Amino acid sequence: MATRPVDLRRGADGLAAVVQTVLRQDPFSGTIYVFRSKRADRVIPGHFVPGMVWDGSGLVLL
Repeated sequence: MATRPVDLRRGADGLAAVVQTVLRQDPFSGTIYVFRSKRADRVIPGHFVPGMVWDGSGLVLL
């Protein structure tokens, strides 16, 4: 899980780059990566949590 805000408009390639450079992890490992946006002052049930995972054929944005 990312602890600092991430610009979620980056798309799959940009978020994969964040995983590689900031988290120093392999975005293609099958691990689910969860990101937070700049506004993290509340959690609203039912709203989406931005995430990304490699499903074996491509990166899937959640």
